[in-house]
Amino acid sequence: MVKTTAIRVSQRVRRQAQEAAKVVKAAKVKAEKNTADVERAGARSYSSTGNKKAPDAVVLKERMPIPTKNKQGELVFKDYPDFRPNLTPKEVLHRGSFGGGYFRRIKSAVTGETYSGAYKEFPTDWFKDLNIPREITSAQYRLDVNRYKVKCGGSLDMWESSGWISPIDPYGWFQWYCRFYLGRRSTDDQRQISRGLGVCGKKGRFRNQLIGMCSRTQKRFDDPSVSPVIRQSLQHWGYVLTQNDADKYLRSKKMAPLPR
Repeated sequence: MVKTTAIRVSQRVRRQAQEAAKVVKAAKVKAEKNTADVERAGARSYSSTGNKKAPDAVVLKERMPIPTKNKQGELVFKDYPDFRPNLTPKEVLHRGSFGGGYFRRIKSAVTGETYSGAYKEFPTDWFKDLNIPREITSAQYRLDVNRYKVKCGGSLDMWESSGWISPIDPYGWFQWYCRFYLGRRSTDDQRQISRGLGVCGKKGRFRNQLIGMCSRTQKRFDDPSVSPVIRQSLQHWGYVLTQNDADKYLRSKKMAPLPR
């Protein structure tokens, strides 16, 4: 009898402790600042005119096959033929990107939700041989992780307050790209593709700036000394400059060809 009573008391105490722990955890989550607030560390929001409204978007039921690469190494999406990145999401990550922290734990100012372990939705082979805490979920930006050993890209505050972040992809463009590559389609695809083309498409500002720099300095298309920041940025958008792309652009502009 005494033993049974002791067991019941122990179980009641355990339940009370568990309930107390839940209350404490809920209070911490409620008090937690969103990631953009933490990044600002008391400074003003990136947007001087106030936060812009996040774009509305919904995921569609249709699915598309994973794209393949053509002879030029470009990924071909049959439903969006003008969108031709040449790095798969796996290649972006394995080349060393985002200071090792793209899929870090965040609290989104757009959705109000906290996200942790977001990378786990993607194929495990994308992360094979990578150090997850250092190269995928690092809370600290690590220059040594990046391929070109430079820092580039804006903070989550910049993207959120400028109205670029959609609720369906709270981490931003690369999260959208990972899902798009795997076949997900949404009402946000055209906007995100337009952003990508503006950076690294045929008329992309970063891509063509880099080609121009290589031409003016008479250095090879793949010389890492020519604007490593732009190269790192392009990589984050799924693109690495190729000889073929550089040649086409220089011919169209009647500029000096690159050394080989």
